[in-house]
Amino acid sequence: MSEREVCFIIGRCDTVLWSDASDSPVALPDTRSRWQAIWSRRDDIVEIAHTHPLGGAHFSHQDETTMAALNTALGRSLIYSVVTPDSMLRRTQNAEDCDDTTDAIVVDEPWWTALIRVASGIESSTGKEQ
Repeated sequence: MSEREVCFIIGRCDTVLWSDASDSPVALPDTRSRWQAIWSRRDDIVEIAHTHPLGGAHFSHQDETTMAALNTALGRSLIYSVVTPDSMLRRTQNAEDCDDTTDAIVVDEPWWTALIRVASGIESSTGKEQ
């Protein structure tokens, strides 16, 4: 499988509510279906995660603007994550102070990180597909 960015919409109890993927390992272009999936599940969404198959445990400028737009549209802050071949970065935001965000590497990754890595075609640092 070739590498590609994948997006998961996560609900309560780490339930995967929806997913989609791009054809690129470096981009996940906006799609109408993703925005509709987010809007139709807006009351149930806890977290939105996506992959960076080539690495880079950070949020891109496009990630930053998309997260801000989502928080504004939903009227609340979500949790956002980037899953790479060897780590997961999660951003949380203080509900009372939108400028107060915390980015942290997740030590105990949720069960679905293995699934999103497989869907993304990510290989582990040992060279074996997960």
